[in-house]
Amino acid sequence: MESIDKLNAFFEYNPVRVQDAKKAGKKVVGTYCLYSPYEIAIAAGGIPVSLCGTRNDSIPAAESELPRTLCPLIKSSYGFLLNDSCPYLAASDIIIADTTCDGKKKMFELMAQKVGMIILQLPHNQNPEVGLPYWTNQFEILADRLEEEFDTVISEEKLRDAITLMNDERVALKRLMDTTMYIPSPLKGTQLLEVVFKSGFLPDKKTGISLLHEAAEELENLGKQGVSPYSQDTPRILLTGVPVGLGCHKVITLLEECGASLVCLDTCGGYKKTALMVDPGSPPDKKALLAALAERYLSIPCSVMSPNPNRYSTLARLVKEFSADGVLDLTWQGCHTYNVEAFSIKKYVQDQLSLPYLQLETDYSEGDTEQLRVRIEAFLEIVKAGK
Repeated sequence: MESIDKLNAFFEYNPVRVQDAKKAGKKVVGTYCLYSPYEIAIAAGGIPVSLCGTRNDSIPAAESELPRTLCPLIKSSYGFLLNDSCPYLAASDIIIADTTCDGKKKMFELMAQKVGMIILQLPHNQNPEVGLPYWTNQFEILADRLEEEFDTVISEEKLRDAITLMNDERVALKRLMDTTMYIPSPLKGTQLLEVVFKSGFLPDKKTGISLLHEAAEELENLGKQGVSPYSQDTPRILLTGVPVGLGCHKVITLLEECGASLVCLDTCGGYKKTALMVDPGSPPDKKALLAALAERYLSIPCSVMSPNPNRYSTLARLVKEFSADGVLDLTWQGCHTYNVEAFSIKKYVQDQLSLPYLQLETDYSEGDTEQLRVRIEAFLEIVKAGK
């Protein structure tokens, strides 16, 4: 597809654009999770980029300081720092990190000894009366710190403009992801993942937004014409669970090799990233805008939240919208929150949504690929039998 190729070609030069922006005096703000507010970084004049580790080759270095049994995402992220092998991490003038899980927050303590960081203390309860006032205060502290670090002022106007820009990006990315609602989907799951993953590194957001809309329009036209790499009967699978990126995408590749169509990413890089907007016009002042942003980000349905009811309601909606035939729940080894939550997710999917469910617990290595293939093939046989 011409527009997807054009979009990916544009993404390939993101590291160069980041370096060019730094030479022009711009600051780069690294982030490790969806709970870090891009809008505040942008309003401070920064370029926010995603830093989460998704490659296996950085893990051995991390294991010289971190436990081998730790989540591979955490080890990969730390290994990039030790190896100095991530251009976005190397370019970051400061890093925003939030205390999502115990493993990450302890790793951030080690990381903070080596690089400049702002650590947001994330509350693990989404009750507005319990967690929101505290989380709003964390955003206020972040804004003050970035103003100090970058010698700037985050004005109300800059904050509104940043909110509008991020809303526009979410709309564009969601429009592209929504094209897989067509039956059959015009886009392969591996292609979907590549676009979604690389969109987290956009220094030139306005051009990126335009290209996302262009790609979405082409895919919409293909979907209406029924042009697809799949047939009407191809099993449609929704992927939920842990973050997935290029370098740790073996399960998505296996799904396709086994004859399935991945139609929805209910993950941090997918719909969790685009589902919630902030109205830049209604809050009366900067303080209220920060509170609105805090409310938006605290509503993200990650398994670190307790309780986490929004994950179930979101799952039900996405299963319906994407006509999913089955749910695959992916968990990285050592990710205790998603692993524990899988028990109730399985019950919900099977009992309430009446769909086949499979949980896979794995890491970034290729050693268990054939074992995973066998389990996925068996899962898809159940899916086909229920269609």
